[in-house]
Amino acid sequence: MKTLLQTQFQLGTLWGPFIADAISMPVHWYYDRTALRRDYGTISGYLAPKNPHPDSILWRSTYQSPGPRGEILHEQAQYWGQRGIHYHQFLAAGENTLNYQLGRLLLTSLAERGKYDADDWLERYLDYLLTPGRHRDTYIEEVHRNFFGKLARGIAPKKCGGPDIHIGGLAHVPILAAFYADSTTDALAAVREHLYLTHRSPEVERAALALVKMLHAVQAGGSLQDAIFTHGSDWFSAKKAALWSREADEVVIGKRVSPACYIEDAFPASLYLAWKYAMDFSAGICANAQVGGDNCHRGAVVGALLGAGNTLPAALVDNLFEQERLQSTINTILDRSIT
Repeated sequence: MKTLLQTQFQLGTLWGPFIADAISMPVHWYYDRTALRRDYGTISGYLAPKNPHPDSILWRSTYQSPGPRGEILHEQAQYWGQRGIHYHQFLAAGENTLNYQLGRLLLTSLAERGKYDADDWLERYLDYLLTPGRHRDTYIEEVHRNFFGKLARGIAPKKCGGPDIHIGGLAHVPILAAFYADSTTDALAAVREHLYLTHRSPEVERAALALVKMLHAVQAGGSLQDAIFTHGSDWFSAKKAALWSREADEVVIGKRVSPACYIEDAFPASLYLAWKYAMDFSAGICANAQVGGDNCHRGAVVGALLGAGNTLPAALVDNLFEQERLQSTINTILDRSIT
């Protein structure tokens, strides 16, 4: 019989990353904190993105598909190569970026299949990105561009993954950790299988497996801070916590570790924020957004860990874009997950 604690853990772990991503979306990849505050003030809720984005480097990004099976930019291709374009310019306040829209697909697959099914996930993934109009996000991460570039050259989908060391690889980890809430072994196996499809990186895998163990430790009744120190000590320690806690978040995530997307900095930055704001979900995810950089993908870690250990504010759940649809899928997950 599923306990109330397990249900609360699953709810928080599932909702938390979606909320953290949507909070961060308008200020994603801002590195100039003065510009961030000028454009958006103090982040405390969902906001719509604005153009121009002063730190956008989309003009330097290119993607040329080698064939029809790699055509994934669709109507957004016209904005690539332009200066000042916001990466998520057409998303509404409270809407999720592409990686978390794909997370919704994973939730749907789990809900309908009742287990992790890599073939089913790949079918949904290919359909979502190859079909024009399925989403309105302008930016598509490099890992997806590499995957579909290989697909267009005739490589089988299960062999299109490649090396990638970005924290975006952790985006779906909390979903699998929550679905397999009753079995750490099964959760770790599903995470390994899922990562291998896109992120074949020992650095990302090591962080992903540590995140599962942290989340399950919180579900078992342990404190969030203890779970971070026990399972995340390779990235963040009590010694670092004592030192970093004397400094402002913008100093820690700026000078101590980079606010950028590489796992070696982004994962300890995420653990630091989750540790510092262990008792305050809203403060933690807003602090994550406020320091800029790759805050959307750090949100997978910060949102999941804080969600696992705290009650989520109803307004942040209720005002997510297409909340009712996500709620329905999560309800099915709660009914069908291993108990």
